[in-house]
Amino acid sequence: MDYLPIFLDIRNRRVIVDGGETIAARRVERALSAGAKVEVFNPELCDEFRDLKDHVNLTHHTRPLEAADFPGVSVAYGASEDPARDAMLHKAARENCVLANVADVSAYCDFITPSVVDRSPLVVAISSGGTAPVIARILRARIESLLPPAYGRLAEFVGKFRDQVSDTLKKTLDRRRFWEATLEGPVGDLFLAGAAASAEKHLLSELNAASKDNPGKKIGEVYLVGAGPGDPDLLTFRALRLMQRADVVVYDRLVGDDILALMRRDAERIYVGKLPKQHTMQQEDISQLLVNLALEGKRVLRLKGGDPFIFGRGGEEIEKLAENDIPFQVVPGVTAAAGCAAYSGIPLTHRDHAQSCTFVTAHGKDGVLGLDWNALIRPRQTVAVYMGLSSLKYLVDGMVKHGIDPDTPAAIIDNGTRQNQRVVIGTVANLEAKAIKEDLKGPSIIIIGSVVTLHENLAWFSKREEAHYRMSLQPQGTL
Repeated sequence: MDYLPIFLDIRNRRVIVDGGETIAARRVERALSAGAKVEVFNPELCDEFRDLKDHVNLTHHTRPLEAADFPGVSVAYGASEDPARDAMLHKAARENCVLANVADVSAYCDFITPSVVDRSPLVVAISSGGTAPVIARILRARIESLLPPAYGRLAEFVGKFRDQVSDTLKKTLDRRRFWEATLEGPVGDLFLAGAAASAEKHLLSELNAASKDNPGKKIGEVYLVGAGPGDPDLLTFRALRLMQRADVVVYDRLVGDDILALMRRDAERIYVGKLPKQHTMQQEDISQLLVNLALEGKRVLRLKGGDPFIFGRGGEEIEKLAENDIPFQVVPGVTAAAGCAAYSGIPLTHRDHAQSCTFVTAHGKDGVLGLDWNALIRPRQTVAVYMGLSSLKYLVDGMVKHGIDPDTPAAIIDNGTRQNQRVVIGTVANLEAKAIKEDLKGPSIIIIGSVVTLHENLAWFSKREEAHYRMSLQPQGTL
């Protein structure tokens, strides 16, 4: 994140704008709407100022902006498109500790003016860091269509009860749960349907009931959520909703920072990641941790890479929860084999190559597993091996020993679906050597079968689409 997103209170504070054309008018309009005392400096003002000129908080100076105008100013906007005036504004702002923003001159900007969706008092601000304002405007248009104006009125409505709720429910956790339950339930529905009086009556009734409960005796809930193989776009809507609801997240090493960034900011984070022969916490302890947190009344998000029920130990964790009568939900995720294969252009099944797909893990509770080799070497199937990178020699030797053709195509997809994804193509015979040469670190998934030969033809499309998506997120200059 290149800029700190904040909402600045400038009510009754001085804001100066240098310029008299359209950009200056937009800056003046925005500052006036936030309650600022605005002074604009330019000999003449364009027609865009027509509806602003008579505003009680606007002063028009027909002289040029001077350094002497800066003391006592909170924000200074440069919109003259005159390099000399812009340089003077920037210098004077720095000398007087005034926040400055000069249109189209990033070196003179202490902050960025975002695209705004205004549902006051609810405001959504969107910024591309100054690199692609068109993208910010496109996103604003989409949010405008998704966020009805009534949500602003709903924010005003609940704001009237904020002090009353704070006085009644002393704990932050209790207050947050009360608001979530009421706004996502009948109170929100009634208000948005136009029944404000009924919504108020229901809210007060719910508050009265909450005040009589003993929150300390309530049992929490556990959400067992699959985070997918790495790309945040592969999260489900349900996963995102629960990520915003949880009080604490218990996550493993396959969950990247970009996915954790979607968590509620004030949620507690507990890392329980595991590497081969290197466990931050044993599985039994993780399962007990989930129980303990729920018994404290917390909503616990157990966030796992891939799908929690495909080599994710999710079954063991919910067994422990069930033993202790802890309520839980399970949210499936895109498993690594499906996600990584798709992003590398390797279909797991294909009419001309494979009519079945076998998922297998090379590691079990006590280390390397004894595999059913005869099942793995059957023709016209795809084998997807989870957690097989560290035991690749054992896997390859076993398959060759039991009769698989050493020339059978094979691939390793390292860090699949992520920006640093790498795909190594080879055969069963040479896959280990190629993995060593490429110095793959994992997490990886191994795909074995003739479907791997399709990578050369299909990966171009896959990479092109992925590159197009990645480029849309990277700085491209001003659009």
